[in-house]
Amino acid sequence: MVRQENAAGPRQSGQGLAMNSDLVTIQDLRVTLGGNAILKGINATLARGRITALIGLNGAGKSTLLRALVKEVPYSGRIEFHCGHDHSRPSPEHVGYVPQRLRIEANLPLTVYDLFALALQRRPLFLGATRKVRERMAQLLERVNALHLLHQPVEKLSGGELQRVLLALAMEPRPELLLLDEPAAGIDFKEGEKFYDLIAGLNRETGATILLVSHDTHVVDRMAHHVLCLKDGRIACQGPPREIINEQMLEQIFGSHKGFYDHHHPHIPPEQGQP
Repeated sequence: MVRQENAAGPRQSGQGLAMNSDLVTIQDLRVTLGGNAILKGINATLARGRITALIGLNGAGKSTLLRALVKEVPYSGRIEFHCGHDHSRPSPEHVGYVPQRLRIEANLPLTVYDLFALALQRRPLFLGATRKVRERMAQLLERVNALHLLHQPVEKLSGGELQRVLLALAMEPRPELLLLDEPAAGIDFKEGEKFYDLIAGLNRETGATILLVSHDTHVVDRMAHHVLCLKDGRIACQGPPREIINEQMLEQIFGSHKGFYDHHHPHIPPEQGQP
């Protein structure tokens, strides 16, 4: 059964682009690290302006796939980006990346302002930020409802606050592709729900293509247009959420580990018109 799109729901992209217009094409992608084969011939596409969810057990290769897309790990095969001026070699501004965790030295007294100043301009931090950069900081943080965090120390931010800041940074300068690696991991349910609402809003407003790694089937079912299932470094299944996020399919793919993906969040309402 194929899910019907609801024009009022979160799956409507802001640009109204066709589902078969692909932003990224992945062909026979293979990654070997430390002598271990992590990805074993991935073939997939990311539809332009859509949210694709990537699910799988720990160790399936989800984070490695994202890292391959930003060239953080060596790989064989082919990744084609249909964005920017050179389709095969996207510049950094075409791809935004929010990792699962940001590692910052505890004794490095960085504020959110400092983090943005370092990321948005090429000048020493002690010279401060230019007026143009300060204005852009405010715009980005305001978009994710985090302007009040501008002068907070990064190490003092809560998990949800930090992820909002990282999402704001990833949106500069207006990337066509957003890679989100379990962006709400470690965040409480209420904050996580707000964060995912932000992501859905960005997709609607900007038309950004999003690849989202998540362990929460209700988030995937609620937000994604398409789902990719990774198992042992291979694509085990793919399709619309309604075809993937169900008891029979999860049992078939994950077996005794199905409970790892069997989350229940009754506070997330179903889409209008859905049971």
